[in-house]
Amino acid sequence: MTGYDFYLDKCLLPIAPGRLQLSIKNENKTIKLMNEGQVNLLKTAGLTDIEFECIIPQIEYPFAVYTSGFCGAEYYLAYFERLKTRQRPFQFIVTRRMPDGGALFGTNMKVSMEDYRITENAEEGFDLSVKINLKQYREYGTKSVSIKGAVANTAGTNTISYTVNVEQTRSRESAPDIGKMRNYKVHRKNDTLFNIAKETYGDGSKYSLLSIANKDTVNDPFNIEQGTVLKIPAV
Repeated sequence: MTGYDFYLDKCLLPIAPGRLQLSIKNENKTIKLMNEGQVNLLKTAGLTDIEFECIIPQIEYPFAVYTSGFCGAEYYLAYFERLKTRQRPFQFIVTRRMPDGGALFGTNMKVSMEDYRITENAEEGFDLSVKINLKQYREYGTKSVSIKGAVANTAGTNTISYTVNVEQTRSRESAPDIGKMRNYKVHRKNDTLFNIAKETYGDGSKYSLLSIANKDTVNDPFNIEQGTVLKIPAV
């Protein structure tokens, strides 16, 4: 698709897929009430499924895009395998532009690599076709509950006291502290969120925090205009 850029974590696909499908799952429940017929219980939507098929070239084409020079298929296959085997969520980002360069809406979602299928077809020459399925990832946490009470034994002679404490919910992964942010003005041309995270946090891998906090400002995380003001969440 012309004017589209697809990122899996920090990896830009060299050729944008020709088709992208997002499926928002329904979790509503229909029940039947006596004398009332059917009613629909509205629930939070299920996790979004993402599906697309991309071409991974074995030779360098003039229309293919690379952030740091040509990379062969072996690089991308190893990258996909790492996304699957490391068992960690990552950012899926799609930027969209009009032919005149005007920005359209973007997609920025934390996902997991579900499965992918590699196909070699003689009609495609030496190039590979990879069908990828992703699933939206939602943060979750645990909660401890504190209850005070007493239980008597069956004879009624002894009483056992118990206490359970309630603790603050903690997310499985650290999230940006929206309440504690500072502004940062981009001072380099065509800067990237990875470089800015490395400068502000000392760790480029924290670029996803910047991506979440600035999803309405940043359309392309690998090409941020000089002078753009970003929000830097505390960690």
